[in-house]
Amino acid sequence: MKKQRILITGASGCVGQYIVSWLLKNSQAELLLWLRDPRKLTAIKPANSRIKLLVGDLRDPDRFANDLGTVTRVIHTATAWGDPERAQQVNVIAVKRLLQLLNPSVLEQFIYFSTASILNKDLKPLSEAINYGTEYIQTKAQCLAELESHPLAEKIIAVFPTLVFGGRVDGRSSFPTSYLTEGLQEASKWLWLARWFRANSRFHFIHAEDIAFVCGHLATKPHEKNIEEGQGDLRRIVIGQPEISIDSAVKSLCHWRGVFLTPGIPLWNWLIETLIKLLPIELNPWDRFSIKQWHFVHEPISPPERFGGLSHAKTLEEVLDDSGLAKRRNPLKRVRIFRNK
Repeated sequence: MKKQRILITGASGCVGQYIVSWLLKNSQAELLLWLRDPRKLTAIKPANSRIKLLVGDLRDPDRFANDLGTVTRVIHTATAWGDPERAQQVNVIAVKRLLQLLNPSVLEQFIYFSTASILNKDLKPLSEAINYGTEYIQTKAQCLAELESHPLAEKIIAVFPTLVFGGRVDGRSSFPTSYLTEGLQEASKWLWLARWFRANSRFHFIHAEDIAFVCGHLATKPHEKNIEEGQGDLRRIVIGQPEISIDSAVKSLCHWRGVFLTPGIPLWNWLIETLIKLLPIELNPWDRFSIKQWHFVHEPISPPERFGGLSHAKTLEEVLDDSGLAKRRNPLKRVRIFRNK
């Protein structure tokens, strides 16, 4: 396999820095890091001789045309949300232009980051993503549809991370903290309420370090045409751990924070609607669709083990341990200890 020149967009983000770190440790590839602010590279030393920084906005790719024409692999993690116009420019238009600037005779592989939210359980695109989705969801669904029929489709691997953990809430990690890990502190404040309910809902999660392994493995092995059944030239890979239930997640979090887990009340639809009206919650059409969907599971799922690796965080308990969220002793155990004395 010839010397690789790998472009990583969104290189200063949480997932981006985990991927760059993995590639520095496990490959000899030259790395082109496309980012807007080098000061955000908290886990990476940009002075490394194998790193070249491309500092600029994804919406202005032509300034790096010479470098892009020499790239053998791309890991495209950059994305935008919040502003509909910017989301369209970054998540759709900029991807098209980036692909145009790559040299098809040099490019071996393009790993495109999407979100598992736009796929159904069989890894097929959800029509509801276009009909009800936020600007982020809609643009991701639109871009995927266009990539499916792109002339370079057989070189494209679309990866769909599930719920992403990464970094630490206590500031003891050099890696940026993912939005989900940051939210653990806030979620803990609602355990007093969540412990009273039971929800028949299941989902997947993944740690950013495990995403890095999967993408690193794909980017450092010879690229092959899609081997997945029921797909076209473009390959779809949902990155996540085996499904868990919301009930088990609440139970694990309660145990971690030392909160009593009470007998539960089933969350019927009418009760959910009542809680939405009583609590300070604002829902858009995509939120309401997601609530009605209940289960967010996919088959097949792709943790590191599917590619011969070993997961960094295979269970939610391992995620919590890695997150830096303070672990409090279970109140029941404190009572037993006191009584024993």
